[in-house]
Amino acid sequence: MTGQTDRKLIATGIVGTVIAALCCFTPVLVVLLGAVGLSAWLGWLDCVLLPALAFFVALTVCAVWRRQRRLNTRTDG
Repeated sequence: MTGQTDRKLIATGIVGTVIAALCCFTPVLVVLLGAVGLSAWLGWLDCVLLPALAFFVALTVCAVWRRQRRLNTRTDG
């Protein structure tokens, strides 16, 4: 993998984590979905957002770990 791919994975993970965390822990989606008339979706929203949050946190951790391992291998070898 290249450094460009690592940066994209880290950026995707961080952006996804921030969006999922905002939607999980603040009433952003409640207000937005209520404003457009889709408040019926709020019942199953946590079933989607909590696994999404876990996925994006894991993606960020994995990308940072891979980048550190690649950088350490480059300097050691």
